[in-house]
Amino acid sequence: MTADLLLVANLVATCVMTGVIWFVQVVHYPLFTEVGTGTYRAYQREHMRRTTWVVGAPMAVEGTTTLALLVTRPDGVPAWAPWAGAVLVAVVYGTTAIVSAPTHGRLTDGFDERAHRRLVATNWVRSIGWSARAVLVAAMTLAALDADPAGVAAT
Repeated sequence: MTADLLLVANLVATCVMTGVIWFVQVVHYPLFTEVGTGTYRAYQREHMRRTTWVVGAPMAVEGTTTLALLVTRPDGVPAWAPWAGAVLVAVVYGTTAIVSAPTHGRLTDGFDERAHRRLVATNWVRSIGWSARAVLVAAMTLAALDADPAGVAAT
């Protein structure tokens, strides 16, 4: 796989996740308060199962291509940029693993206002992190296009 193709795959996966996380931040998480207490536990379990199906592939592509870009950098992309992208992935995925997933686990026992507030508040780290990645990876893609205008599009 060429460096340009890795970059395009990384851009697409990052943009998908940026869209998903903003939907979650603005629409989905706030609506947790509207689920009835009698059905909340089943709702939360189903939310976790379905969300895994939606985010699993884009996160796998994003993570894999982020690491690959550390080794195979497209022409025109500054050396620091893939490393900055990797740091943002580490922050976003780390927040997911250390904060979001355990908080969702607590919510499988039933709705808890404090856990819900923590989930919404700490999700801003992921929303901002993925947004910053989208801007960074788009800038990397433009830099690669500037270096070889036919390169990215011809890949």
